[in-house]
Amino acid sequence: MGGGGSTRRVTFEADENENITVVKGVRLSDSVIDRMKEPSSPSGRSQHRTASGAVDDEQLKKRIAEELALERARRDAEAQKRRDEFGRLLERERISSNEHLTRAILRERAATEEERQKAQRF
Repeated sequence: MGGGGSTRRVTFEADENENITVVKGVRLSDSVIDRMKEPSSPSGRSQHRTASGAVDDEQLKKRIAEELALERARRDAEAQKRRDEFGRLLERERISSNEHLTRAILRERAATEEERQKAQRF
C-alpha cells in the first residue's frame, strides 16, 4: 500500500484565462485543498507568481506533489499502526490458545495417570 509508488498519470491544465490550474486524475482532501490555498507553502517559501497573478505551474506541481506525498505518508503510517495493532492482537490470541492447550494437556495427563492407578489397584 503506497510503498511501490503509483503509475497513475496526472495532468495539469490551465483554464482559458490561465488563472487556475486544473488537476485531473487526483483526489484531494479538503485539508489538502485548504493548505494549498494558504499564502505560503509549509516550508515557509513564498510562492512565485506570474505577471497575471497566477501561481507558477511548476511551483503548483511541486506543491501538489508534496501534499500528495504527505497524504500518502500519513496513510502509510496509519496502515502500519493498524498492522502493528493486529500483530499484537494475534500474539495475545496465540498466547491464550497455548495456555488453553497446556491446561487441556495437563488435565488429560492427570486423567490418564488416575486411570493408570485405578487399573493397578484392580
